[in-house]
Amino acid sequence: MFKTLIVVDNNEQTLVLSFENVITFNTYLRDYPKRNEPKTRIINLCDASQYLSKGYYCSLLAEARKHQVLPSVKTINALRSNQASLQNIGHIDGAVYFGHAGNDQQVKAAKSVFKQYPAPILFVDEQGLLQQGSLASLSEQQHTDFIEKLNEFTQTQWRIGKVERRFRWDMAILVDHNEKVPPSDKDAITRFIKAAAKHGINAKALSFEEIDNIAQFDALFIRQTTAIDHPTYRLASKAQSLGLVVIDDAESILRCCNKVYLHDAFNYQKVPSLKTVVVADQSKDTIEQLEASFTYPLVLKMPEGSFSKGVYKVANRDELEAKLSELFALSALVLAQEYMYTEYDWRVGVLNGRAIYACRYLMARNHWQIYNHDAKRFFSGGFETLPTFELPKAVLDAALKACKTVGKGLYGVDVKEHQGRAYVLEVNDNPSIDHKVEDGYLGDELYMIIMDEFKQRLEARGRG
Repeated sequence: MFKTLIVVDNNEQTLVLSFENVITFNTYLRDYPKRNEPKTRIINLCDASQYLSKGYYCSLLAEARKHQVLPSVKTINALRSNQASLQNIGHIDGAVYFGHAGNDQQVKAAKSVFKQYPAPILFVDEQGLLQQGSLASLSEQQHTDFIEKLNEFTQTQWRIGKVERRFRWDMAILVDHNEKVPPSDKDAITRFIKAAAKHGINAKALSFEEIDNIAQFDALFIRQTTAIDHPTYRLASKAQSLGLVVIDDAESILRCCNKVYLHDAFNYQKVPSLKTVVVADQSKDTIEQLEASFTYPLVLKMPEGSFSKGVYKVANRDELEAKLSELFALSALVLAQEYMYTEYDWRVGVLNGRAIYACRYLMARNHWQIYNHDAKRFFSGGFETLPTFELPKAVLDAALKACKTVGKGLYGVDVKEHQGRAYVLEVNDNPSIDHKVEDGYLGDELYMIIMDEFKQRLEARGRG
């Protein structure tokens, strides 16, 4: 059985007359925890609208004392940050007490609000934004209604946070349930979630539609294909602004998703790569300059693309002119790159400057890339997963050097090896990590390594 304490700013006479277990914040601060006390749950009715207020410290102390508390510090912060809204919940207005609204037609919506933002008193404004209310903000009739709901709530068993009590942090793993070629398959996502739990992180695989309020989480792990003009980039930016640990971060997405940036950065930092030219038009002079610089076939690339999309091989001038015309209708710049065929490309997984896995990706059958998006049967080639210490030194050095131009996130570096030399093709944020492919050598340890990086960053952030 739990002992319930109702903590208030000052002596609330109405509450004292109605309940035996009402104490002030000062009493809770001074007299608790007590020796051999039973399991205790706290209903925090102190005003928590201000940072470092009594209400804030009440919940903070309760969590430190292993008391089950309503609302949690995380809920207080989410409500105080003006990020709490009623998206995908339904219409509701007025006050919500412990998940109950004054209007019987809003019962379902009120319960949804309380489930997402478990707090004793919530107010909903005309724009659908939530604010945590206090006893002092209630009218006489509201106070009467609240006392009734408080009495009912103290008689119930709390289920808020019961399942997730052992976790220190919450993580959203962003996925697209309908994506044809996601960065991680379902088996890999399951292993990420299990590895997260072992590091004290409660991870959930959620789509955009299922993330109602990113401010409720401590970390965001993006496992959906990213792009710059895309919700993935906007969500990463928003999450970072709220203080979440994000992999991959918005800067990494911005840099990796644009091959013009990578080409320029590779040149500046002297990263070994294939000869590449940025093309701004398809004039006769430009065509002639390309033919003087390259031999056919040559490769044309859209600045943005992933999984071999937006990459084309042209064999002669007619194909070059036709493809440039097609690409310039979509982008102001196009990259032209020398063609080098190899039987496989290296993929080096790098996390915070450290190589964590290595694969050989074989070319798709009868194709010059590892993915053939036009094929119905043989979409991709085979693979071989190796320990990173078996990587050729030139390949490993080139991959690590390339990542330094991008950041300290989780990257997949594509490298060609020819006659003992390495050539970096690109650095991919949000790289493929599928079960029995990239984890073929390390197994579950690969997922543990990545989640350990999240844990270290969360601890360094100083929250939890």
